[in-house]
Order: sequence, then C-alpha cells, then structure tokens
Amino acid sequence: MANNPIIKIESLSKTFGSGETAVTALDDINLSIYPGEIFGIIGLSGAGKSTLVRCMNLLERPTAGRVIFDGSDITSLSDKELRKVRQSIGMIFQSFNLLMQRTALDNVCFSLEIAGVPKKEAKKRARELLETVGLADKEKAYPSQLSGGQKQRVAIARALATNPKVLLCDEATSALDPTTTQSILELIKELNQKTGVTVIIITHEMKVIEQICHRVAIIDKSRIEEVGMVQDVFRQPKTQATKKLIFTNGDSNEEFAGKGRYLRLVFDGSQTDRPVIANMVLKCGEPVSIAFAKTKMISGKMYGHMLLELPENPEIVKKIKAYLDSEDITYEEERYDA
Repeated sequence: MANNPIIKIESLSKTFGSGETAVTALDDINLSIYPGEIFGIIGLSGAGKSTLVRCMNLLERPTAGRVIFDGSDITSLSDKELRKVRQSIGMIFQSFNLLMQRTALDNVCFSLEIAGVPKKEAKKRARELLETVGLADKEKAYPSQLSGGQKQRVAIARALATNPKVLLCDEATSALDPTTTQSILELIKELNQKTGVTVIIITHEMKVIEQICHRVAIIDKSRIEEVGMVQDVFRQPKTQATKKLIFTNGDSNEEFAGKGRYLRLVFDGSQTDRPVIANMVLKCGEPVSIAFAKTKMISGKMYGHMLLELPENPEIVKKIKAYLDSEDITYEEERYDA
C-alpha cells in the first residue's frame, strides 16, 4: 500500500433539509483509503454508507468538510474540472443502471462517448472489457436478455472503460443470488489484482467484507465507529456497532448466562486446518463444553474466538493450558456467576 491516500476524507458532514426537519446523514467523517486496496464500508440500513460513497465522487455535495482525491481537493473544483476527475472514479450500483435501449457493447461505450473517445476506439476498448468480464459473446444482447449477474458484469465493464483509479461499488451484489454474488466478488478481486484499481465496497453484509476486503470501516448512526484490517476487526470488535454486524445470528455471548470458570480462546489467523479442540481433548483426556464460538475463515485463515467451560479438575486445567501454550493459541481465563 502506498503511503499517500488515493482518497482522504476530512471532517465531512452531510445534512439533508434545514431547521427542525434537518436530517444528518454523515457527521464528522474522517477516512483514508490507499491505492490498490479493497476497502469495505459496512453498516446497517440508514447508517449513511451510501451517502458517504456518493460524497466521494460528489454525486452528493458534502455540507462541510473536504474530499481529497489523488492529492486534489475535489470539493473546490469547478464543474468542468470535476467531470474530468470523475473519469478516474468508476461506479457500479445495486440496480445496474444500464441503458435498456442499448446493447451490452453500447452500454460500455457510453462512458467513453461522454469522455470524447472516438467511436472506433471506444468499440475496441468496450470489446476488450466485455471479454475481461466474461461476456465477449453478449456484446449484441440488450439488458432485458441478460441475467442479473451478466448485467452487473456489463456495469463493471462500463465502470472500467475510462481506466479509473478507483472503483466505487454501492451494494453491487445485494440484488444477486449467492452463487452469482460469489462470481462477481471473485471478478472484482481479480480486477484489483490485475489492474491495481482501488476498490471501495459499500455493503450491509459482513460475508462480503470477509471474502475480499483488506480493511473495513464500520459506520453507524452517521459516524465511523471503527476502522481496521478485516481480520483484526472480526477477531476483536471494539464497538457495539461492530458486534451487531459480526454477530448477525444472535450468537454473541454478551448475555451469556453460564456459571463457573471458562477459557476464551482467540484465533488470530495462524490456525488454518488444525483441529485444535479435537486434538486438545485427545491430548488431555477430558472432554470440554463449548459455551460459545464465533470463528470465520478469512483469506484461508481462521479468525474469531471461542468460550470453553473448564473442568473442575485442576490438573486437567493445567494440561489444557499447557497444550494451548504449545500450539501458540492466545487464551485468557474468565469467571461467570449466573
């Protein structure tokens, strides 16, 4: 990652309306996103994430604050200058936003036409991009003849037509089924790796963040609550807003009602395919009860934590701790009184 951010947001706020009816969508947002990373912004509905991404290319004008793109304060640019900068910021949407009366090829050509690229050159570039996204055989198809995943691939090709430095994805997979979502995420990741384009993903789904993002920002009630590497945020969520997003199935142990001594195991990514608990039981000769567990495989590595009820026998407890030490697994003892 380069030292200088490709996008830097400083003290940004956005208010809709005025007086008593005013609604604050964003409140004092500060954020740095670096070239080449896949950066996720996640929040529940109404948190302000879509407004934030639209402020990045000034589709929404901030009420206060600055947006620095590639070293330039774009909030101070003229409309003509801003149109030029937007050629370096591609955007894809949940609803695809394709022109229904145009073929796939012509949809990709559209942004090139706006940029003033000659027609022959635009078609050549559009065909290259349709091949890149796996739709070389669909150039003459109209959106009504395409599946949801194919429409999104056309939208991605269109967004990449002007060789943008940044690709903004606003809930780009929310309207797709799980299998198609997976293929689109793999395509975005591949494009990031091959072209170096910076990708910013807006989503309400933690599984999207887990699969392809390097870093993530948690937005809640118009404010950024937490920013960090995906594995760190998942392993040790610092705020209630983050915990709400991670523990989507009500599997947090915030209201754990057990009683006695427990060990909290923290998996930090160094454990991959090892059956840690099974081996521990075999080695120590005593079964243990798992009171709570939340682990995920992120980029092929295990992250999360687990709460184990300790047996009463102090010798067995000593063996368990010795085994965990030998496996370099972080743990801490906790006591609960129901």
